[in-house]
Amino acid sequence: MSRTDWTRLLTLSLLWGGSFFFVEVALTGLPPLTIVWLRVALAATILGIVLRAGGLGLPPRVAWPALLVMGVLNNAVPFTLFVLAQGQITGALASILNATTPLLTVLVAHAATSDERITPAKALGLGFGFAGVMVMMSGASLGGAGLAKLACLGAALSYALAGVWGRRFRRMGVPPLATAFGQVVASSLILAPIWLWVDRPWTIGWPGAEVAAAILGIAVFSTALAYLIYFRLLARPGRQTSAS
Repeated sequence: MSRTDWTRLLTLSLLWGGSFFFVEVALTGLPPLTIVWLRVALAATILGIVLRAGGLGLPPRVAWPALLVMGVLNNAVPFTLFVLAQGQITGALASILNATTPLLTVLVAHAATSDERITPAKALGLGFGFAGVMVMMSGASLGGAGLAKLACLGAALSYALAGVWGRRFRRMGVPPLATAFGQVVASSLILAPIWLWVDRPWTIGWPGAEVAAAILGIAVFSTALAYLIYFRLLARPGRQTSAS
């Protein structure tokens, strides 16, 4: 990886790490699905404005089926699982469990690609990594915090699948900004009917300035800006990156 790639990766880790803090604050005033939908809908609005201001076109029609899958794998499923989990465990623990995403990405890439095989060095790293996961999961029951930890691991697996799936957009010639926009638009549309049915948002009162600021933070920084960087990395040959 180049120095620019490492800088982008470090920036991503900071932006995505902040999402767990924002979620903890948002949960004090809003239900989980409302947080998730506002996150992707606001990010879609922001990226749409940037796309329009830059004079760039929308993703081509042929890319939308793949973007729908990406919206499910990289947004709808993991965002929802992490928010639900943080109702039972701390954001710090959720972020630690999210760190299993690179481990799972290595496994998914090995199974789904021909150019990202597991080497002996990778296998050794995977062994140490999963040993750490087992320590974190030890003594957990299938309820409460134990179930929340499993939800975090499920979200990490979804991110891993998305990291491999997202490589196709470079081959399709879809620019990173258009890919980021299409993904959050797709997840917004997928989540909207579920959100309306479950949370009945018209019954929710104003959550307060602190919660509103957390929603803006997670939408602007941990989603819109983060995915601009994320898809630039995926546009590089042979790159997979995990999200949050």
